[in-house]
Formats: sequence, C-alpha cells, structure tokens
Amino acid sequence: MATSYYNANMGQKNDTPNGLTLSVNDLEADVLQLNRIRETIETMSKFNQVEVLRILTQHKDVIVNENKYGIHINLSDLRPQIIDELLVYIQYVNTQEIELNNIEKQKQDYKNNYFLKDNKDNTTNTINNKYAT
Repeated sequence: MATSYYNANMGQKNDTPNGLTLSVNDLEADVLQLNRIRETIETMSKFNQVEVLRILTQHKDVIVNENKYGIHINLSDLRPQIIDELLVYIQYVNTQEIELNNIEKQKQDYKNNYFLKDNKDNTTNTINNKYAT
C-alpha cells in the first residue's frame, strides 16, 4: 500500500511512491470519509460489526490487531476496493434499518387503530349512536 505524504501547504500536490498525485484536499476528504466509516461501524450492533469483520478478513492483506480491548484495524491501510465493500455494506445496513423502522411504525399504527380495546368500544358506540336516531 502506498503511503500518502501530507504537506501543510494547502492545494500543493504530493507524489506518492506508486506515482499517484494527490492534493491536500483529497487527503482531507479521505480522512473525513474514513472517520465517518469508523464512527458508523462503532455505532452498529455487534452482529453488524461481526459482519464487517468478516468482510475485512476475507482479504489476506488486511491486518487485524486484537487485544483485550477489542479488534483494531487501520482503515487508512485498506485498498479502495475494500473501502467500497464497507460502504456498500454500510448502505445496506442503513437501508435495512430504515425499512425495519417503517414496518415497526406501520405495525404500531395498525395496533393503535384496530386492536386497542378503547378504539373498539369507541367504534361500537359510534355505530350504535348512528343507528339509534
């Protein structure tokens, strides 16, 4: 993996050992993206974190460090293809969570509208009052 060299002069370009040219703005964007990925993974459930680890360990070049505090991976050492895989999984988890929340909300609405005792009594009274006149 090529190392990116940081130069404090804004906008100045730096050559990396593999011949790529990166600007400081590109490096800052990469760091922000990696921070968002890290924060998202840290807030995921344990099941989803294990799934992320499974994705990472499928690649032989990913270095996984484990100690008594957990498993640590340097995201800045990952190839762009692996980052893309993580982004696809994060998008999948977010979409799945939104769908589940929508289904739960819909289920709660149905429960409130059709299955609560008070609603049944009110509906019955309304129907009886309508025909009592």
